[in-house]
Amino acid sequence: MEDHDLLSELFDPLFTFYFSKDSASRLSNLLGVPHIATGDLVREELASSGPFSSELSEIVNRGQLVSDELIISLLSKKLAAGEANGETGFILDGFPRTIKQAEILEGVTDLDLVINLKLREDILLEKCLGRRICNQCGGNFNIASINIKAEDGSPGIIMAPLLPPANCLSKLITRSDDTEAVVRERLRIYNEMTRPVEEFYRSRGKLLVFDLPGGIPESWPKLLHALNLDDYEDKQSAAA
Repeated sequence: MEDHDLLSELFDPLFTFYFSKDSASRLSNLLGVPHIATGDLVREELASSGPFSSELSEIVNRGQLVSDELIISLLSKKLAAGEANGETGFILDGFPRTIKQAEILEGVTDLDLVINLKLREDILLEKCLGRRICNQCGGNFNIASINIKAEDGSPGIIMAPLLPPANCLSKLITRSDDTEAVVRERLRIYNEMTRPVEEFYRSRGKLLVFDLPGGIPESWPKLLHALNLDDYEDKQSAAA
């Protein structure tokens, strides 16, 4: 069976968003649908020493995009496992990144909505360089502290660091691909190859642009409002 045929059988989304990891994880928990991050699929493959691990290692360390063929193979495997476990619907994070990927995805599923979370590139760089992982529990943290004052009509942005608990402090490591050179290369590739995907979905009336006003405490309620989910969190809490 070809990859396109396999994907057409597996994609049956209730909610499918192209999102940042923090927001996608929170929405996944809120809505009760799986969160599929293709970046995590790549890291899982690297850690498993699977058939694509060597090739993926070289690509990731150069800050380049993983090929469509590799991503589709990893995504297909993940979706097949989810289907076997009775999962229906998902939030997609990190795919599509190119027009070609978007066209493939359009041919196999009807997306509900695509969100573009916008943030200044200098802040993105600082946040990427501040990422840390606990090498024991696998927790994700960020030591970057953003505090930019409003000026020239631009709003101020405050993003507090996401610090680890005391037992993780001595176990923090930096991802090998979180260097300034690699992050800048990611941004270059984004502007060249991924930014056109925004117009792809804008032309189909499925793009919502959301300017991040700050960290999670500031952004989360405004994001729920933008998605018309203001009351959903309260209803879920009441039903718990």
